[in-house]
Amino acid sequence: MKTHHDLDVWKKSILLVTVIYKITESFPKSELYGLSNQIRRCAVSIPSNIAEGAARTSTKEFSRFLAISLGSIAELETQLIISKNLTYLSEIEFDKLISELIIIRKMTIGLKKSIS
Repeated sequence: MKTHHDLDVWKKSILLVTVIYKITESFPKSELYGLSNQIRRCAVSIPSNIAEGAARTSTKEFSRFLAISLGSIAELETQLIISKNLTYLSEIEFDKLISELIIIRKMTIGLKKSIS
């Protein structure tokens, strides 16, 4: 691996952030500084921590940043469930996002295991 740009999980996470930003644009304006902001911050945290960890000099540090990324994945999943319950997301949007999140979670766990 040369940089985080070489990691498929980072690439998928970047695509997820793009989708999240587009979807949250349709959330109610009252959520601008609430749920939509929190969802965006969580989504951004996933590839950001992967990138920061990959730039570190030790595998122990990289593993720690991947663990932080996994925490952000769990947090994002929770917020997406809340969004669906509030009908800010359709079932179809929710299912697609959760499917992508599950793939990213599995890839992150796999990467964490492979470097440990």
